Amino acid sequence: MVLRDPTAAAAASDVTGSAIAASYNDQIRPLLDAVDRLRHLKVTQEGIQLPTIVVVGDQSSGKSSVLESLAGISLPRGQGICTRVPLVMRLQDDPSADSPVLQLEYSNCRVVTTTEANIAGSGKGISDAPITLVVRKRGVPDLTLVDLPGITRVPVKGQPEDIYDQIAKIIKDYISPKESIILNVLSATVDFPTCQSIRMSQQVDRTGERTLAVVTKVDKSPEGLLEKVTMDDVNIGLGYVCVRNRIGDETYDQARVEEEKLFKYHPLLSKIEKSMVGIPVLAQRLMQIQATIIAKCLPDIVKQINDRLSRSSTELNQIPPDLVGVADAVREFIRIILVRGEFDEFPDDFHFHGTARIAEMLNAYAKKLPVEVPGRGNLFLMEEVRVLEETKGVNLPNFLPRSAFQVLRKEKVETVMQIPHDLVNEVWEYVEDLVSKVVLQHADNFPQVQSSCRRAVQMLMEKARARSAQHIEELIEMELVADFTANPEYMKTWYEIMEGHEKFMEAVVDTSKPTLLNLVGFGEVDVSHLRVNSELAGQAFDLSARLTAYWKIIVLRLIDGLALHVLRGVKRLVESDLERELSDELLGNKLARVERMLMPSPGTGTKRERLKKIIVLLRQSKEVVANIMDRISASGEI
Repeated sequence: MVLRDPTAAAAASDVTGSAIAASYNDQIRPLLDAVDRLRHLKVTQEGIQLPTIVVVGDQSSGKSSVLESLAGISLPRGQGICTRVPLVMRLQDDPSADSPVLQLEYSNCRVVTTTEANIAGSGKGISDAPITLVVRKRGVPDLTLVDLPGITRVPVKGQPEDIYDQIAKIIKDYISPKESIILNVLSATVDFPTCQSIRMSQQVDRTGERTLAVVTKVDKSPEGLLEKVTMDDVNIGLGYVCVRNRIGDETYDQARVEEEKLFKYHPLLSKIEKSMVGIPVLAQRLMQIQATIIAKCLPDIVKQINDRLSRSSTELNQIPPDLVGVADAVREFIRIILVRGEFDEFPDDFHFHGTARIAEMLNAYAKKLPVEVPGRGNLFLMEEVRVLEETKGVNLPNFLPRSAFQVLRKEKVETVMQIPHDLVNEVWEYVEDLVSKVVLQHADNFPQVQSSCRRAVQMLMEKARARSAQHIEELIEMELVADFTANPEYMKTWYEIMEGHEKFMEAVVDTSKPTLLNLVGFGEVDVSHLRVNSELAGQAFDLSARLTAYWKIIVLRLIDGLALHVLRGVKRLVESDLERELSDELLGNKLARVERMLMPSPGTGTKRERLKKIIVLLRQSKEVVANIMDRISASGEI
């Protein structure tokens, strides 16, 4: 809706009709224009605070009249829009405007004057949903002021019982940001310390460094006003400005003339310093204060815009694109669900570094397998002697029965056969936990498939465990069935141990020799108990040497074979099995189900569009700020 102010129209051609225009200068205009541009882009909706003049005051303190005096126009009245909802008054310079043009906006739309009833309700309640009043007038700079509902404690008929709490919350929301300039309007007819607006502003601005007090109705209570504004009992850091607003049918030019006479000739008011009186002084102070705060806040605004832009871009990239057709749906589903490689999308969570964690498990497994032949007993070679006695047959005297070696090999292998099973259980338990978490995280935007994904992973892990158990059984069985190796380390180790055979036999046969020996492959041993079995001692030594050399081969095969199986199993799971299992679970033979199941959650599409708009807005805001920062750097000014 467009309104024209008949009172101000006659003086529209005279720039002095606007006190702000009179104090405006080219040095601060670029800063104010930049902030107004950011506000027009609605960057504040993204949590980025902008320097703002917020007008607060107790009910009937004259807040709206101060705004009218500053802008040189009359605000639309009659429906309570100035007192029932926040009024954001945006002044715009329009050299082509022959008379002031007023335009009401709500939620980015132009509205009629009755809309405020829909916003605040049909009674006398209030709302925190602001109405924007755009004022286009020749000579007026781009500047925004916010007039908030007046503070009232006692609800009148038609107002809610908690009217005070509602108003207090709105006021605190607007004045709390450190970027807000608090224009606290006080009536000269009251004691300043008793004003609720003073108490509220002190709660968020204890030092008063961003609070400026405007004293109205000075002509009604001039007595003691000088002491009030000079003693400053309420700690107003930016000082006081006393003003006289328009009365009755006065034009704004006439009101300024009467204001000047009042502070020049009144016996009490004339004693107040001229730097503390008049709407023109107030306008100049506001412009200077806001320009300073804008320059101070710009670096932080730049940082906030960059941070918010980075977060929004990352968030948008994580949202899956819209799916078009079955083939596209399947491809996108696989891209989202499958986790390939080493889970490098979780750089800071070591639990998700799959390759490293599995390597740790394999290393721990290798250490659990005994390097030396397990269970030799306390008496050296007595186990071998026992087995030789039980397996002896009709053979040549120096013949080493193969069955003896097989019995010992079987006994030793059986002592470690549970260790490989423990490893694969640990590995697949870890992989199941990791894959489940990653898959469900990637399926976060597709809640319809999460239960199916979880079920598919569980079924896949059962199959993987079964394959590993079967593989271990085969590994163990192979070690039990045959003794064979082409590894040259076997013969090398056997020869090294057998070099001590002669020394060993001398100690066994010759009772004059020491019984404590240090033998390669066995360490320090006592052979005294073998002298009664001297005929089997040589064979027992050879048998033990063969078993020791061959045990190293068995351990290496159990380590390498199982490690390769585990790594292959993980790679197979990630790159093929998971895809197939998920496809079987989710799709079966009906690919048409994919489109339905992969429909994003209801809010995903809306979220995507919102983020796109935010990113466009932030990029535009970044450009606005960059331009003004460049201009400041070039000029060396504020």
